[in-house]
Amino acid sequence: MEEYRGENKIVLRGQTAGEPVRSHQNHGVDYYVVPLRVPRLSGTDDVLNLVTANPDPAVWSTGQWVSVQGEVRSYNNRSGQGSKLVITVLVRSALPDPVEEGENRLMLAGVLCRKPVARRTPLGREICDLLLAVNRPYGRADYLPCIAWGSLAAHCGGLDVGDRLRLEGRLQSRQYHKLIDGEQVARTAFEISVMNLLSEEEEIQE
Repeated sequence: MEEYRGENKIVLRGQTAGEPVRSHQNHGVDYYVVPLRVPRLSGTDDVLNLVTANPDPAVWSTGQWVSVQGEVRSYNNRSGQGSKLVITVLVRSALPDPVEEGENRLMLAGVLCRKPVARRTPLGREICDLLLAVNRPYGRADYLPCIAWGSLAAHCGGLDVGDRLRLEGRLQSRQYHKLIDGEQVARTAFEISVMNLLSEEEEIQE
């Protein structure tokens, strides 16, 4: 069977929340992690971890507003500390941006690799958890947790493993607490909030 072609494009505008910190080297290139604070319309912020090669200080100085284009990436953390599934944004391009306004747009196309879990919040709102496998061009895949609400949740709850899904959404951060050795430890989870389901031909409206 022909492998389903994945799609993974994210556009962000936000404010750097710290200096770049060296993460790793790949094929002789140094990569750094930079936190980016992206305001939501609700007034809260998402703080996302960006990975960029050889960062330009003129772009990535703390407090600088930047526009970023890239892809959402995942990998398994085997250190035993923090989340098992680590979600970052691989930066393909970045420029200083004078518009001090948040932007967070993501388009994904992939295949469901786990049966959707439909549930209701304590207030009765429908919600559905999904895990989307998004193929990269060179044989690997990113496994990205997604969450849908309301009528979208009802639709997604009827899907099954192996179903193709193309969506528009945003990458968001969420704080939670985990009990470790008798103590409540603050953790951050990252997930895609599904805004719209798209046909395979449909494009995001600019």
